[in-house]
Amino acid sequence: MASLARVIHDFQNGELSRDEFVAQLDSTLTTEGLGPTQLLEMLGAAHRQAPLPDDLYVEVRRRIEQLRISNVPAGGEETGIQTTVEIPSVRSTSAGSAGSAGGTGDGANAQNAAGHDQIKGTGDTLNNRFVLEECLGIGGMGTVYKALDLRKLEASDRKPYLAIKVLNVQFRGNPNSLVALQREARKAQVLAHRNIITVYDFDRDGPIVYLTMEYLSGKPLSQLLRTPGYQGMPVRAALPIVRGMCAALAYAHERGFVHCDFKPANVFLTTNAEVKVIDFGIARVFQRPEEESDATVFDPGSLGALTPAYASPEMIEHREPDPRDDIYALGCITYELLTGHHPFDRLSATQARNADFKPQRPPNLDARQWRALRAALSFDRNTRMPSVVRFIAEFDNEARAEKSGKLAKMGLASFAVVCAAAVGVFALRSGPSQEGGAPANVGASQAPAEQAGAAQEKAVAVVPPTVAQSAAPGPASAAATNGTAPATSIATPTTPIATLPAAPPAAAPATAKPEPKPEPKPALTLAAITPVLAQVPCSALSATVQDHALTVRGFVSQRYGAGRLKETLAALPGVDTLTLEVEPLADDKCDAVKTLAPHWVRNWQAGRVAALHVRPPGGQLRDGDPLVVDVTTPGFDSYVNLDYYQLDGSVVHMVPSPRAKDNQAPPHYAATIGGAGDWIVSKPFGSEMLVLMITPVPLFDKPRPESESRADYLRALDTRLTQIGGKYGQDRIVADFAPITTKPRTP
Repeated sequence: MASLARVIHDFQNGELSRDEFVAQLDSTLTTEGLGPTQLLEMLGAAHRQAPLPDDLYVEVRRRIEQLRISNVPAGGEETGIQTTVEIPSVRSTSAGSAGSAGGTGDGANAQNAAGHDQIKGTGDTLNNRFVLEECLGIGGMGTVYKALDLRKLEASDRKPYLAIKVLNVQFRGNPNSLVALQREARKAQVLAHRNIITVYDFDRDGPIVYLTMEYLSGKPLSQLLRTPGYQGMPVRAALPIVRGMCAALAYAHERGFVHCDFKPANVFLTTNAEVKVIDFGIARVFQRPEEESDATVFDPGSLGALTPAYASPEMIEHREPDPRDDIYALGCITYELLTGHHPFDRLSATQARNADFKPQRPPNLDARQWRALRAALSFDRNTRMPSVVRFIAEFDNEARAEKSGKLAKMGLASFAVVCAAAVGVFALRSGPSQEGGAPANVGASQAPAEQAGAAQEKAVAVVPPTVAQSAAPGPASAAATNGTAPATSIATPTTPIATLPAAPPAAAPATAKPEPKPEPKPALTLAAITPVLAQVPCSALSATVQDHALTVRGFVSQRYGAGRLKETLAALPGVDTLTLEVEPLADDKCDAVKTLAPHWVRNWQAGRVAALHVRPPGGQLRDGDPLVVDVTTPGFDSYVNLDYYQLDGSVVHMVPSPRAKDNQAPPHYAATIGGAGDWIVSKPFGSEMLVLMITPVPLFDKPRPESESRADYLRALDTRLTQIGGKYGQDRIVADFAPITTKPRTP
């Protein structure tokens, strides 16, 4: 992928048209791998050498400033801190150009645009109704924004936000672009399912074509897979995601739709632990005769918006769509979810097929699961897994185990009945008759021996009442002795009472045995609880024990969930009362928690000797609020390290930093950081984390950059903490966490 500097250079030299420049800009900014500060500096340098047209310069700068949001496709949330970068200002005429770029399509602005296509972005309004507040992501066909619906706001609707997909500039020149969005809206409205995003309508504002849909809070699966250090997850953790994807695709396939662009960016994980499949934008109809006119008038596949790493060979070869195309993509995503890497190293299916690439079996799959996944990854439709329903039936080992367990219980119950029946029949057939020891020959003159035996087996269920009848013969028993009773009279055999269990005589009741004393409950100890907590993935948990009462505090990943933790702990021997005081932790923080959790646990087990508190309590912050943190240190000379872990995979070092260089603290020291307004909260808004790390010596010998990659920082941190712990003792390293949540200010 070309860099931003290269794209600008090619445009300035005439190698790219305006539309081609804007089209490449979308993808370049999201794959460049640089932060906004570096990109703004790159833009400034290029603009100084050969100035860009004013409206394009304003648009590029605005998109760079939104980069932290647009790198989180389709709804990811994060918190940012304002920064200022000096770059060349736009000439005085840029105000008019900026207005044309962000206007609503009036005549004056259209003239200022010099005939160019309008470019909508954050802060603009569509049809005087939808205010574009945040860029949520850039896809193959359009850019998705979080938008405020002014009509809902006026009506005091509690949920005034929705998501809007604005068609990319390069598609506006396509005469079928409006048809594409209309088809997407109609298809998505047909696909009303809990695992498919709800689409409302489509519309246009002058040349701007857009689609409105429900606003989702959470993050796309692609963001999870891009998390630095992600190496896959256990099958049990991945199954809910796989089930959600399969449910959505199976529902669509049953109604005649193929997604045709199924990929991680189109699978959304909501904060409510739901899986939503989004963007049926190029889904094409198969086996629906009533829709044939759509296929001939417009084929969404002609827009070319497919993703080679997840497209089946048949899609790349432009063959007719088939549900098995989605199954190939489903197999690729499932493999990547389990292992952390693409099954064919992100080669296209045709490239992998030509290279005879064979995916390796993930070590955490059993033989049946691997057969299902391998069949989904087949390069040939004829040998590929035939349906999504079949795939999940083969792959979901938990569902199979649950079903097998139910069948086993039913089988044991049936086996017990058969055994009881066999014992009863044996007793009936082998017992001597009342008349003299010969087996009873009941109803022999009217039914063959086989029928009599079958009747005896059916009579087993009522043996106890007939025994009582045989003790005091009535009409039925008399008829049996005469050999004239029908076959059903077998229910009153003449077997002596002595051969069957009988109640003890009333005059001599059996002496009741004393009930055994209940065994004492096992002792509940911290030593027994700690290993269990250590096995909970992506967590930081501290326990206290009193008698048989257990209290657990800390953080547990959203994927594992507090409910599952509660079930695990409540089942432990000796636990009578369980109290959980845990907060959910975003799954993208697992790499940080792996390094920091042991020091957090040690801190809390020692009584929280070092603490971190965000103002106001609870860490609920709004746009423009100062980020103020209160810190207390342990009872020894220490060094304070305060880091801000962002959702975009970077870490901002607040202390020490160029703004707060001195971080040495005496014993039991209390300090307030950020009280002078050094750090101001601004959009994008969401949930992230502050981390306090206390060490007995400086954490690093040299100052680190104010912001750096989280993966790089954690590697250096892990190495350094190991060195400090080995020399000064692990108890001299303590940590504390503080989640923060930021929101925009309400008008």
